[in-house]
Amino acid sequence: MRSRRTRFQLLMLVAAGMVAIALLPPAAASGDARVTTVASGLNNPRGIFLVGGRSYFVAEAGAGGSGPCQPGPFGKTCVGVTGAVTHVTNGALDRLARLPSIATTDGSFAFGPHDVAKADAEDGGALFATVGLGGDAAYKTGFGAKGHDLASLVRVTRSGNMHVVANLLAYERARNPAGGVKESDPYGILRGQDASIITDAGANDLLRVNDRGRIFTMAVFRSRMVDFQGHKVPMDAVPTSVVRGPDGAFYVGQLTGFPFPRHGARVFRVVPGEKPTVWARGFTNIIDIAFYKGQLYVLEIAHNGLATTGTPFGAFLRLNPDGSKTVLYKDLSFPTSFAFTRTGDVLVTDCGICAGGGEVLRLKL
Repeated sequence: MRSRRTRFQLLMLVAAGMVAIALLPPAAASGDARVTTVASGLNNPRGIFLVGGRSYFVAEAGAGGSGPCQPGPFGKTCVGVTGAVTHVTNGALDRLARLPSIATTDGSFAFGPHDVAKADAEDGGALFATVGLGGDAAYKTGFGAKGHDLASLVRVTRSGNMHVVANLLAYERARNPAGGVKESDPYGILRGQDASIITDAGANDLLRVNDRGRIFTMAVFRSRMVDFQGHKVPMDAVPTSVVRGPDGAFYVGQLTGFPFPRHGARVFRVVPGEKPTVWARGFTNIIDIAFYKGQLYVLEIAHNGLATTGTPFGAFLRLNPDGSKTVLYKDLSFPTSFAFTRTGDVLVTDCGICAGGGEVLRLKL
C-alpha cells in the first residue's frame, strides 16, 4: 500500500465489510463468564472511562452526517456532528457534547471521538477526548468547517462546553516524528498531571499534550517488515492504547497495520527519554490494554485477525507472569475498549463499528 492512511483505513474496510458477519452468533467458545448488556444504542462506541460501576463515559465516533462530502477509498464520505462524549448512568445516555464525525453514508468507516478520560477534581472534573481523522491535511480540508476539529484533542466540561486543546495534525505536519506520510489519527488517551498522553494511530507516535496545548513527542513506533503472500512488506505499528504500569513506565498496545498478521501485535514499554522496547508479543490486533492487580489485560478487536476469511471475533485476555496468555472471553463483535469496576467486573464497549448498534457489556469473569 502507498500510504499510512490507506493501510490504517483498511481496518475500517475490513471491519465494516464484516459487520453482517460480526452480528451473527459467534462461533467461538468462551469460558464461564456471565455477560449482560448494560447500555445500547451507541454510535460506533470506542473508549470508555469508568466513574462508578453504573456511571461511565463513552466516546462515540458517530455516524458521519449530511456533509460536506468527498470521494473516499470506500465510497462517498461525509462529515457531521454525530460524534459525542456520552455520560452513561444506569444504561441511560446523556450526550454531553456533539463532535465531528466522518463516515460513509450508511455510517460505516466512522472516525470521530475515539477515547475519553476525566481530569482530576482540581480541574473541575473536565473531560478530555481524542477526535480522530485517519488522513492528511488535504483529506481534512475536504470536509469544510464541520471537519475543522478533526485530528485534535478537545476538552469538554460537564455542562457540554467544548474547546480544542491542540491540533495534532498541525503538529504532525510540522514535526512528523516517525517520518513518512504526514497524517494523524489521535486514538488512545491517558490523563496525567496537567497533561494528556495520546497514541496517534496515524502518525505512529506517543505524544504528551499539556493543558496549554503544547505538544511533546515521547516515543515513535517504527514500521517493521513482515511476511505477506510470500513477500516482505512494511507494516505500520498503529499504536492504539496507552496505560501507566505498576513500575511507573508507560505501556502501549499496537493494532498493527496491513496485513494485520495474527500474533503480530506487541506491547511496548516506554520510559521518557528512552527508545520504546518490546515488553510482550504474540497478540493479534490490540485495541486496548490495562493493568489490574499488577497483571496486564489485553483486548483484541479481532482475535483471529482482521484479515480472517472466517467469522471475526474479539477476545479479552490476561498476560500471565510466566508469559503465557489466558483467553478469558471471546464472544465479542469488534470490541474497542474496556474498564475494570471496583468489584472486578469488566465493562466492554462492543460492536465499535456499528452505527446505532453499539453496546456496553458487563463481564463477570
